[in-house]
Amino acid sequence: MKNEATGLKRIFTAFEFSIKGLKTCYQSEAAFRQEVWLAIVLIPLALVFGETGLEKAVLISSVFLVLIVEVLNSAIESVVDRIGDDYHVLSGAAKDMGSAAVWLSLLLLIIVWLIILI
Repeated sequence: MKNEATGLKRIFTAFEFSIKGLKTCYQSEAAFRQEVWLAIVLIPLALVFGETGLEKAVLISSVFLVLIVEVLNSAIESVVDRIGDDYHVLSGAAKDMGSAAVWLSLLLLIIVWLIILI
């Protein structure tokens, strides 16, 4: 169903869809739940250990990037699973690439935190 809302109503509707997506991801994806809890720990640590506003922003941004990539990976997995249960090389490749994107975002988080905090 296409959303026909415009203006301010469209913004509020989009926000509602976004919250629904976050709730769905949290409820159905263990990896996202783990990363949310990691964010709950790391974001306050970024505010404490970042010496400048820029350092704090970069540390927090690296945490949010992991969450964003995980949501996108979960969306890819949902679409692939919706298509069917039969194995297809392209479906496997899509899931593997999504997983690789999450791994790269986690690697970036580690590198950023090490560079700034050491």
